[in-house]
Amino acid sequence: MREHRRELVRLSRIVVDRPPWQLACAALVSAWSLAWVVAQPFGAPSPLDVAGALPAWAGVPTGWLDAAGAWCADRTGWLAVAGGLLWAMTGARQQSTALLGWLAVMCAAESVGYAAVHRALLTFAVFLVVVGLLSIPGRRAFVVDRIAIIPKDVARAAATAVALSAVVPLIAPGLAIAGLLKPYVTKPPRSRSEPKEDGAKSSFDHALPAPRGTVRTPAPATSRRPNG
Repeated sequence: MREHRRELVRLSRIVVDRPPWQLACAALVSAWSLAWVVAQPFGAPSPLDVAGALPAWAGVPTGWLDAAGAWCADRTGWLAVAGGLLWAMTGARQQSTALLGWLAVMCAAESVGYAAVHRALLTFAVFLVVVGLLSIPGRRAFVVDRIAIIPKDVARAAATAVALSAVVPLIAPGLAIAGLLKPYVTKPPRSRSEPKEDGAKSSFDHALPAPRGTVRTPAPATSRRPNG
């Protein structure tokens, strides 16, 4: 349980460990995808319908969104497969593919509706099964001078990709809750790190006075070669 908790905390830190511009883009994609997913029981609107709800409420013309939706009809369904593959490419150092995957899925939803999510998940699952089968011969491989696909590493990468892709709709509310609670949360003090190098520790010990009754051995003198 403790290991799962540490892994969850690690992934939570990775999600927000982005440049400011990328974090802002992630928040926009997160809010859009979350609003689209939540609105499905209420009439199953398309992603562009959800995106145009706020401008329509504010009185901003949304004719260009209707034209974009009409153009995407029966043309963008294949992007669901691309979205699933982009989710599969997601890693701790490559999180932008998760955002691009959600954008591809929402573009595909303009043609096939919410089934685009199912197609993307199916593509993702098929890819993981194929990679898992390819990794079986390398379960006893030693990575020395060649590239190998190891089942343990495949499982770890798959879990990371699933978590970082699935958490995209929750980035915006998570940032909002964190910003709201930040002034009221008390953080524990940082633990003092011990000296890592033995040299630093020994020099610190030599600087302390020796207790009574003990004889300190002098440090070995370093021989210097005379100049010239």
